[in-house]
Amino acid sequence: MRNPYLTSYFPLLSIIMFSLALSVRTEMELLSILKNAGIYDGMLEFFSETGIKLSLLALLMVVYFMVFAAMKLIADTINEVSLLFFSKDHEGESLYLIRHGATIYFVGGILSLLSFYSFIGITAIFAVATVVYFIYFVYKISPKLAMAGLIGIVFFQVILWSTLVLGIIYLAIKVYNSLVASLPI
Repeated sequence: MRNPYLTSYFPLLSIIMFSLALSVRTEMELLSILKNAGIYDGMLEFFSETGIKLSLLALLMVVYFMVFAAMKLIADTINEVSLLFFSKDHEGESLYLIRHGATIYFVGGILSLLSFYSFIGITAIFAVATVVYFIYFVYKISPKLAMAGLIGIVFFQVILWSTLVLGIIYLAIKVYNSLVASLPI
């Protein structure tokens, strides 16, 4: 008999691994920027080199951890709302079936640690893991859905995630443009 809770820690480990990979890469970039700006030497008067690196790593880990935890919360909510709207399953068997999909992100997290020298590599690994998980999600719940429900879930997920991502990109561009416009150049 297999313990159903054996992989229950995979989402947490996945978030930690993706956060660590992005934190290490961001820390390298920040240290380079601080050194080029001449700020790093001033920081060395108050902290040791190891202290600066560990402080930056811890701060970035917390920020990335919060972002990925929020994304997981949003993803779980979107998955469950889509099942609420389009699934005929009233006992929650679909949720049990998709639970093992966390292994996909776990493997992605391990691979992201191996490619922490590249933002593009980490982003590509995360994107591939997300697409593979989406395919796994649709495959596992498809026996519990009619064709209309399956199409509804796919469109619901794609439209919600596209709206969310495009909205964030739009807001980031608006803030960036307003900052650039307010600079006294």
